[in-house]
Amino acid sequence: MAASIEQKGYRETTVADVVRIARTSRRTFYEQFEDREACFLALFDATNTAMMEQIASAVRPDEPLPDQVDHAVDAYIDAVTSQPALYRSFVHELPGLGEAGADRQLAVIERFAQLLVELVESGRAAQPEIAARPLSLDTAVIIVGGLRELAVISLQRGRSVRDLRVTASETVKAILTGALL
Repeated sequence: MAASIEQKGYRETTVADVVRIARTSRRTFYEQFEDREACFLALFDATNTAMMEQIASAVRPDEPLPDQVDHAVDAYIDAVTSQPALYRSFVHELPGLGEAGADRQLAVIERFAQLLVELVESGRAAQPEIAARPLSLDTAVIIVGGLRELAVISLQRGRSVRDLRVTASETVKAILTGALL
């Protein structure tokens, strides 16, 4: 599914394309997925899980907060820019999937926010001398949602997501400094 979306977009991707690229049968496809939409949603989940793992592995809890933020933002931007057509398809096509798409988007934002809370907690544990406060889930949602929307707007306007790095890092640092210290 990802390869076909990168080649020709989600709307033009058929189950036949997916099974051809995957070198499998329609029967195998339908054993795994109810339909093309279910495959797309599974791809959305898998892609976001991989991104979260990439971000978590980029952050070192024993480093200063500004460095942790820079590493996390760089990992996020690297993930988005490594498959731009795929991320554009998530932005454009997920809303068209109705409640299933909306539920998935909400779940991913909540998972990213929870990851941010956990990363802050690991930093607090590794550096107790900082005496930072815990990060609230609401503040994490604001950060995650804001970054996502900034990336979405950039993708929709054809702007390089890499151009967001400085603004995104500085904004997240300011929010976290105000919320934690």
